[in-house]
Amino acid sequence: MNVSVALAMPRARLSPADDLAREIVARFLRVILVVIGLVLIAGGALIAPLPGPLGLPLTVVGLMLVLRNSFKARKQFVRFQHAHPKLVFPIRRLLRREPEVVLVAWQQVLRIERLIMPRRWQMAVRWRKSLKRRRR
Repeated sequence: MNVSVALAMPRARLSPADDLAREIVARFLRVILVVIGLVLIAGGALIAPLPGPLGLPLTVVGLMLVLRNSFKARKQFVRFQHAHPKLVFPIRRLLRREPEVVLVAWQQVLRIERLIMPRRWQMAVRWRKSLKRRRR
């Protein structure tokens, strides 16, 4: 006979009141985390126009909190993703467990450059190609 099994104490049965209390605490924590996430998203939106990339990480962390703790927000995010996959794809890449931050940032630089600058002034693609040639 295993000694650890013999020394184990029997578990006490939880009453329905304990289960209710745990459920109330879990819901309260979920609401608090959603509110914190919304505050972080708002803060990221306010910081975004300032120089530096501080707005994006703050927004992504806030979005992670909201999406992990709100079923309605997750459902709306999935609907938005189906409607506008090109807009949501970079956000989804940043929400992964191991986000590809540098690749997402580079992709956004290329997109913004393509939108704003005339084709003859676009430098990012040329820089990337020249760096590739130098590596070889």
